[in-house]
Amino acid sequence: MRILLSVNHPADVHQFKNALWELQDRDHEILICAREKEVTLELLRRFGFPFRVVSSVGSSKIHLMREQVRRIIKFVEALREFEPDLSISPMDPSLALASRLTGTPYVCFADTEHARAAIVGALPFTDAVLTPSSFGKDIGPKQIRYPGYHELAYLHPNRFRPEHTVLDEIGLTEDDPFIIVRFVSWQASHDVGQHGIGDKVGLIKRLEEFGRVLITSEGPLPPELEEYRVSVSPEKLHDLLYYAALYVGEGATTAVEAALLGTPSIYVSSLAGTMGNLAELEKTYDLLYSFSDRDSIMTKAVEILRNPASKEDWSQKRNQLLKEKIDVTAFMVWFIQNYPESCTSMKGHPENRPWINRPPGYQ
Repeated sequence: MRILLSVNHPADVHQFKNALWELQDRDHEILICAREKEVTLELLRRFGFPFRVVSSVGSSKIHLMREQVRRIIKFVEALREFEPDLSISPMDPSLALASRLTGTPYVCFADTEHARAAIVGALPFTDAVLTPSSFGKDIGPKQIRYPGYHELAYLHPNRFRPEHTVLDEIGLTEDDPFIIVRFVSWQASHDVGQHGIGDKVGLIKRLEEFGRVLITSEGPLPPELEEYRVSVSPEKLHDLLYYAALYVGEGATTAVEAALLGTPSIYVSSLAGTMGNLAELEKTYDLLYSFSDRDSIMTKAVEILRNPASKEDWSQKRNQLLKEKIDVTAFMVWFIQNYPESCTSMKGHPENRPWINRPPGYQ
């Protein structure tokens, strides 16, 4: 089977990496197309994946529009040259349209309900949209729900084992409490008009009373916060999240990752409460909290950090979640290599989930 995969963000590399390795081991031919954003290309190189760059992220609406046109052209060229049996990506209007223009079946993954432009632009040209069961929108007959999260494709215990050596890189031990804080650029199309943490310096100084603070940021920091910026290998961030006492940040994906690793997680955004995966992690599993105001952030953070049993409590809640969710990589591999029969099977029996741990036909 020939597969074209597009990745736009570092999280996409993590989401698909295990499935890519398994599909390659099964002799499927794969072409990876990548967007130059943050450490996306560096991760692909570190994981040993060859790729071609189709575009780079910009800082203006005009650049974004030009980029979309360029991406459509580049995707059409790649699809005609590679002639895949299937194209796959996180929901992407440019690849969806290019796939339709070249007659290539297109399957995408979506977990961001407020990404309206992507949904409206891609859905007419998409053959199937795979969403977590927690996805808060019904987007029609093309939608296929599965009991998991994108992040469980790489953070499920079948796929992830934390390496404590990451702590050596930054001079910490497993007994040292530390807090990870993340700031985002707010330049994604679905982030327009949104905001996160206002008083960055005040937040860091307060958290610092409880342990070392490590910052990851998509952009520049106030000069007085640069000393807190963490510099570890990008593929080791999840190891760091696993050992952290708390995550606080504007990054929704990182907030979900921390929760799934059993680390108390606080998501800070004006978008709080709008995404199904975060809402389920908060309301059903009590692994994550979402706020848009500083006072609530600090109250909850202090409550967690003052409780010496917080990590143990989160570990137990995580174990309960894992009993009810699947190994998403196993599901992805099964779905891709059995397409289109897998699509028909899922649409015909959405209530039938005998593959809660391993999909039918997965070997």
